[in-house]
Amino acid sequence: MSLSQGMVHFLLRRDWIHRVRLALTLLGLPYTICTSGVRSSVSCSLSHPFRSRQTTRPIPASCNFYMTSVTMPSSAAPHVKSRCPQYPGSSINRFPVPDDKVDWGKNWPQYKPVSYTDPLVLKKPVWADPDIGSFSPRFNTVDGTVDRTGFDSSYKVDKGQPLNPHGRTGVTGRGLLGRWGPNHAADPIVTRWKVDAKGAKILHPVSKRPILQFVSIKRKDCGEWAIPGGMVDPGEQLSVTLQREFSEEALNSLSMSPSERTKIHERITKLFKSPGFQVYKGYVDDPRNTDNAWMETIAVNFHDESGNSVSELPLQAGDDAGHVQWVDVDSSFALYASHSHFLELVAKERNAHW
Repeated sequence: MSLSQGMVHFLLRRDWIHRVRLALTLLGLPYTICTSGVRSSVSCSLSHPFRSRQTTRPIPASCNFYMTSVTMPSSAAPHVKSRCPQYPGSSINRFPVPDDKVDWGKNWPQYKPVSYTDPLVLKKPVWADPDIGSFSPRFNTVDGTVDRTGFDSSYKVDKGQPLNPHGRTGVTGRGLLGRWGPNHAADPIVTRWKVDAKGAKILHPVSKRPILQFVSIKRKDCGEWAIPGGMVDPGEQLSVTLQREFSEEALNSLSMSPSERTKIHERITKLFKSPGFQVYKGYVDDPRNTDNAWMETIAVNFHDESGNSVSELPLQAGDDAGHVQWVDVDSSFALYASHSHFLELVAKERNAHW
């Protein structure tokens, strides 16, 4: 099925969901939407209205982007994807955790989580920690070349093991994640304007706002559309991670010849040196999360205003991507994890259609 065909089916099937979501957002209520997907363990998505106060403030010049501060309300709903029944990539079923038992502060003697760490992680690849007991990591600080600080705040450590700051998940250990505690990722959101044959911006027929397009990949692991991104390597600067992940996943730079890679690098560097803005920084409700290991990310938007930078590069899926293409930014398009929230903030920042 082509993307356009999938979109039509999606819009017809989810029309009622969009209306309910709009009503709940206006009321300021958290809500959960579950849709069919490749795997049930990754098809539940948590949504909660952002009650944000946007403040643009300078940060170090080496990062070259400004930040939009998003503050989640203290009454935010508990994570949902982190409690989906089956742990992704395995036959492991989580210990069921009801909403009122997610908080570590709730006494729950009956809690018997399943212990699981993927066999690949246990083989000690370079990106993974050893097992607890065979080394002594320093949590809530930079531990050698590994940053073990949390983006939101410090997290608790119980009997030598870090505790997920957003509560119980039904699984202990690391699952598919390499690091004990926070596993830091970076998500580059690359956008351009949708234009006609004469180069004029195309306006949405309903909102009358210009339409943004973003580079989207179809993940190989779950078949869902997503923002290209990946893990921050030990000691790696954020700006380097953002550029590297985009090049590997959306342009397949790893398979290029040295001369091709040089040309691509020049064009990509030009875009990533342009002023962008930090869309989000914090915890991610991800199906790979466990009680002792979880995902955190920094999402940054880089916009090709003139359309003569990345827009002219041939997109080619690589690394963890099964497919890649420019996609219209629209609230009805289903995306992996919290990526829809990120794009909503980008659309608002650019005064574009959402």
